[in-house]
Amino acid sequence: MPLEFDDPDGDGVLRPTTDRFGEPKRPWWRPASTVGRVFLSLGALIVLGGLTTAGLLLKHYLERDARFRIAGTSDIQTTGLTEVTRAQMLPVFGEDIGRNIFFVPLRERRRQLEQIPWIEQATVMRLLPDRIRIAIVERKPVAFTRTGQQVGLVDANGVLLTMAAKTMAERHYSFPVLTGIDPGDPAASRKARMAVYLRLMAELDAGGKHNSEQISEIDLTDPEDARVLMPEQGADILAHFGEDHFLERYERYEAHIAEWRQQYPHLASVDLRYEQQVVLQMASGKETSDTSAGGDSAAGASTPSAGGGPAAATTPGLVAVKPGAGVTPATKKIKPPQTKKRATAPQKRTAALNTGRRSSESTTRPAAAGAQGG
Repeated sequence: MPLEFDDPDGDGVLRPTTDRFGEPKRPWWRPASTVGRVFLSLGALIVLGGLTTAGLLLKHYLERDARFRIAGTSDIQTTGLTEVTRAQMLPVFGEDIGRNIFFVPLRERRRQLEQIPWIEQATVMRLLPDRIRIAIVERKPVAFTRTGQQVGLVDANGVLLTMAAKTMAERHYSFPVLTGIDPGDPAASRKARMAVYLRLMAELDAGGKHNSEQISEIDLTDPEDARVLMPEQGADILAHFGEDHFLERYERYEAHIAEWRQQYPHLASVDLRYEQQVVLQMASGKETSDTSAGGDSAAGASTPSAGGGPAAATTPGLVAVKPGAGVTPATKKIKPPQTKKRATAPQKRTAALNTGRRSSESTTRPAAAGAQGG
């Protein structure tokens, strides 16, 4: 009988599908006879056993060979250290001295290193035969923080950093002072407040401007209202910038602050969160008289807030003016709404961000020398 041929690979080479006796041809790894299958199984077991034995011998050799032991701290190499010293980092590897390099838990050591406040990211590697290499990425401070009388630093993620006053002076840091960033706050809350600060600074310095250099202190106790202390001659002014439109509100403040101070010598704060008016507050005990053209009494006057909001109650010492109408418009004393409801800011997020809030003290922005004195 003629042999049957097949071309399974499609390469034009025909291969017989049956043997010379007409039986179907089997691959070599599927022998037809029982003896063939037994021999094939024994061969596979011998190969597998040989590989396993070789692996165990190699493992035993690597574990027992003294060439793979970490002899001392000189075998632990580090890169990227600036603020963190080797003395701060080496205790993490204290129990690894004298240990076989293959027994060092690299993932655990990396986690321990990243618990050091100044270390943002760590990479731990084995270098055969007996060395550990560590690459460190340190955190970069972006602002001063003030907690009571203590002045420290904080990075963009809200991680609080400590540094000696002398070292701060040597670094010539020039940052605003942030209040409302407390060690007891949850990490997510601090990070959210820092996001407001970073947006504020980015908008003020957009286009190569350096408006942020005029800022002395920022109170982030309320993440929906960045309260900025603006240094002015004679007395600092507290400006309410809210949580958005920072550059627009800053330019409005700069354009009219001289007029407002001339009209109201005891001006203490400026609320810029409203589109059609600005609320001015006088210093305590320096209340202004009612300048309403209609002669309404201070106790009964009220003015609707920007955007058609509810009318605010009258409070002595508060004056609402339209920024584009000069400094002598017909105005009435008002009290701005205490909270600003926004459709895009759920109450859950606000409650989470306000966890651990505290009242902050007004301070001036320290220079490098001032940080040394604090």
